[in-house]
Amino acid sequence: MFSSLSIPASALTAQRLRMDVISSNIANAETTRGRYVNGEWVPYRRKMVVLEPKENSFSSYLNTEISRQGAGGVKVTRIVEDPSPFQLVYDPDHPDSGEDGYVRYPNVDPLREMVDLISATRSYEANVTTFNAAKGMLMKALEIGK
Repeated sequence: MFSSLSIPASALTAQRLRMDVISSNIANAETTRGRYVNGEWVPYRRKMVVLEPKENSFSSYLNTEISRQGAGGVKVTRIVEDPSPFQLVYDPDHPDSGEDGYVRYPNVDPLREMVDLISATRSYEANVTTFNAAKGMLMKALEIGK
């Protein structure tokens, strides 16, 4: 009965974390000193959220259907770094420029991040609507018993 609420609730939690990671990417789009690795500063690397179904094996789906408990939803399995190369900008006067005069900037594209943020926001709104619809149906079902 309450699985109809837990599924969109898990998606709300996942999308909220996704929005937080995207916000962090946007905030660090110009950070040339993200981490200190092996005696050298490395620029910030774009991070991405990996989502998976809560239960993804055939037996879990089969058992769910047999028992009719309706388990499901999504979970965040990990946050990974984007392996794409850093952006190189020629600026020999920058304090972080290399011997060749190039500065390594993060691999964050603000336009891509804004598109991802809009996508996460829309998904969050859709799950709020789903949650409210399920809640309304449960309330109506409770009124039938009166």
